[in-house]
Amino acid sequence: MSEVKISAETRTEFGKGAARRIRRDAKVPGVLYGHGGDPLHLTLPGHELLLALRTPNVLIALDIDGKTNELAIPKAVQRDPLKGFLEHVDLLLVKRGEKVNVEIFVQTEGELAPGGYLLEHVLNALPVEAEATHIPESVTVSVEGLSAGDSILAKDIPLPSGTKLAVEDDTVVLQVLAAQAEEAPEGEEAGEEAAEA
Repeated sequence: MSEVKISAETRTEFGKGAARRIRRDAKVPGVLYGHGGDPLHLTLPGHELLLALRTPNVLIALDIDGKTNELAIPKAVQRDPLKGFLEHVDLLLVKRGEKVNVEIFVQTEGELAPGGYLLEHVLNALPVEAEATHIPESVTVSVEGLSAGDSILAKDIPLPSGTKLAVEDDTVVLQVLAAQAEEAPEGEEAGEEAAEA
């Protein structure tokens, strides 16, 4: 689990105008909340935050105004739908040793059985409970030799030590489907027969 240090400043201006000014300075408005305290409104460096958020469930060590150090994980990230830049981030305050609920990506390895089967990701991310400073980035599960009708349940996925499922054991995560053969509409078949005659 990587830990990224980011310097942040508390902010006192709120609203759309203030947020626009912050973004114009290549920074991102954000909120830090958790542990029953009042939410803390922050300004974060845009480029550093963008790089940090490339790692799923990244642990961010915040240096706030050079006075306090806090650990946080990203909870919600808003991006501009067209340009993709960060508009706002919600951060959840965490402490070392504390358990948190997060979602981790499910990666697959291996080949399905021959026969043109399709692998459906019922869940792209697996809800788990993990220690805040040891959140796995992803889990890998083998789909080697699976065929239509086979599925992988949450309990079948090997989790790193200290990580527990946050969903029912029998939740379907992956399933294998038979590939559907495309059928020509009836009208086209009749047309082809007429052309052959």
